[in-house]
Amino acid sequence: MRTDDGLSIKTIAQRLCVSTSSVSLWVRDIELTDTQKAALLEQNPAYNRQLNGWTVMAARRRSARLQAQEVGRVLARRREPLHVAGCMLYWAEGDKGRNQVRLSNSDPELLRLFVSFLRTYFDLGDHEIRLTCHLFADHIEKQRDIERFWLDLLGLPEANLLKSVVNVYSRHSKRKRLNMLPYGTARVVVNRTSVLQSIYGAIQEYAGISREAWLG
Repeated sequence: MRTDDGLSIKTIAQRLCVSTSSVSLWVRDIELTDTQKAALLEQNPAYNRQLNGWTVMAARRRSARLQAQEVGRVLARRREPLHVAGCMLYWAEGDKGRNQVRLSNSDPELLRLFVSFLRTYFDLGDHEIRLTCHLFADHIEKQRDIERFWLDLLGLPEANLLKSVVNVYSRHSKRKRLNMLPYGTARVVVNRTSVLQSIYGAIQEYAGISREAWLG
């Protein structure tokens, strides 16, 4: 530890010809600034090794995301209709995270096309495509039928269905929502960073834009 004037406790003890424990007791109430605390951390070999490890890992992950985006750009240059459609759907409707593909919609055919796009271009196993249904109070009695509808439509096994979310009516709704969305909405999720970053790379290639935030 160092005092606020930058001297170490050991140095002070040596100059005063006293024990380091005595100096520690004398300076224990001294408040260090954030800058001083950071300087101490930088001089800590264990902390530096850990920090260097984090830096290297972060650089590797960023490089992997960049490579996946380049794969997407290459696919985009082929201008295949299904690839264009899938990427544009995600640009319009998908969640813009960094590692996880997430797209929600109430249109069955839109989601069917998006899942076809995922299977065609990313060699995904069925177990990698997860489904969550978002339902309303008037869906409760037919919840299983609605869940089965989405599973059959998207060609997914029962094991891929996550727990459905049911939104109950508020006191002010007056149940005006009845039959507006007969199948509620469904969300498709893929937990593979390379897939999302490939889509991002393709979107940027198609649109002639650059989105550094997507790379992270």
